[in-house]
Amino acid sequence: MESLMSILIGVFFAIGTYLILTKSLLRIILGTSIISHGVHLLIITMGGVKAGGPPLLGLGSTSFTDALPQALILTAIVINFATTAIFLVLSYRSYKVLGTDDTAQMRGNEDE
Repeated sequence: MESLMSILIGVFFAIGTYLILTKSLLRIILGTSIISHGVHLLIITMGGVKAGGPPLLGLGSTSFTDALPQALILTAIVINFATTAIFLVLSYRSYKVLGTDDTAQMRGNEDE
């Protein structure tokens, strides 16, 4: 299970890196969001993927997953949603003002 998660994390990081290296502002924002989802999966995998039920229903010597990584992921998902929303609003405003979402054109003429 951990090897499948590792491959999925690598795919998320590769897609996010590809999107960050483009010139479109919207793709850069989506790339950072995809990389953060890869980090979420990485933290869950590092916390240990174990089979078992909730502690109240466990019988005998069953193993349980650690609750701390899950709490950290829940907080990180909320923070990621808020920052992505703010970045999307800022990119929309910059598109309305400047008329483009290309980062090279946003810089304008650097000789001035």
